Amino acid sequence: MAQSAPWDQHAEPLAVGSAPAPQYGSGSLADLLPTLAAGAGVPGLTATIEELAPADRNCVFLVDGLGWEQLRAHPDEAPFLTSLLPASRGGTGRPITAGYPATTATSLASVGTGLPPGAHGLPGYTVRNPETGELMNQLRWQPWSPPGAWQPYPTVFQLAHDAGVHAAQVSSPTFQNTPLTKVALSGGTFHGRLTGEERVDFAAEQLAAGDRALVYTYYAELDGAGHRYGVASDTWRGQLMYVDRLAQRLAEQLPPRSALYVTADHGMVDIPFDEEHRIDFDEDWERRAGGALLGGEGRARHVYAVPGAANDVLTCWREVLGEQFWVASRDEAIAAGWFGPRVDERVYARIGDVVAAAHDDVLLIASEREPKESAMVGNHGSLTPAEQFVPRLEVRTW
Repeated sequence: MAQSAPWDQHAEPLAVGSAPAPQYGSGSLADLLPTLAAGAGVPGLTATIEELAPADRNCVFLVDGLGWEQLRAHPDEAPFLTSLLPASRGGTGRPITAGYPATTATSLASVGTGLPPGAHGLPGYTVRNPETGELMNQLRWQPWSPPGAWQPYPTVFQLAHDAGVHAAQVSSPTFQNTPLTKVALSGGTFHGRLTGEERVDFAAEQLAAGDRALVYTYYAELDGAGHRYGVASDTWRGQLMYVDRLAQRLAEQLPPRSALYVTADHGMVDIPFDEEHRIDFDEDWERRAGGALLGGEGRARHVYAVPGAANDVLTCWREVLGEQFWVASRDEAIAAGWFGPRVDERVYARIGDVVAAAHDDVLLIASEREPKESAMVGNHGSLTPAEQFVPRLEVRTW
């Protein structure tokens, strides 16, 4: 008799309450900009990360894919950033959490709005649009949906600008007019710069352009290297070395009364290419049964059931995947705080009837409908420390 695959050996499923919820309200990405802006005197915002001292000029350098655990594992490639680890999060030496899911569109919206996913409404890589019934890719904004209706809250940059703070974003020109930028990072002035050096140099200039300033700059290529080659690859380590030099270059140009914060939108894990670690949804009728749409990504899935089948889908997924994934109903995931302390009414149905977050080093791929995503080496999205923990490194001038 053939030996059963590990995911077919039904044992007690992981309890939803055993999943570590993000630190919304005290130490998540959604708390960073409100804390900085409140410290600079922007009304209506609260400083919820208690360890951060206020500064007149604040700069956030967000490195896509720079997880806390990955950074700590590569001190030789990132000597400058490594030197800042003991002072992380106001000298506590601790990380902050990305939020769920730990993916770029969700995290950038959390950073820019200062809100958790249940409020800003980008709760996954792909989610169902309740008005159309279609899956929407929130990173690429396909199919298009009116940005202001999808995410109606003002960004922290807009609130800062309205309060007289010099607000600016310095990033690739590619991102200037995207819907994601509009809903997550608009407010003040966007400045497109091509190279990493140009971005950090101009970010330093923008930081000095006002007595109070809130400046954001972004670097994406580390994440791209991780997806294509993995965080164990020479290519990824080379990108980390470059990021380390960029961070030091920016730190050395800070004007007086400034604070630089280096952070990230998520970490990453490499997943082996075999059937044990990559479970193919498109080749398994049992997992497809009762499901109308499969959203999210390989380590953070939303399943949208056909009418009347939600409980059956939940039972099936728990039986088949419950050892390797935290499998929750929509209401269970909300009650556990995965998406924040509240979920707005307009966001509720964007969350899957069933939500599955990977516990082990495993992916639920969809080789036919998601061929590119299914072929990635490095992946992220779930609630594990390797994906959730991101740095909050600090450099200050007086």
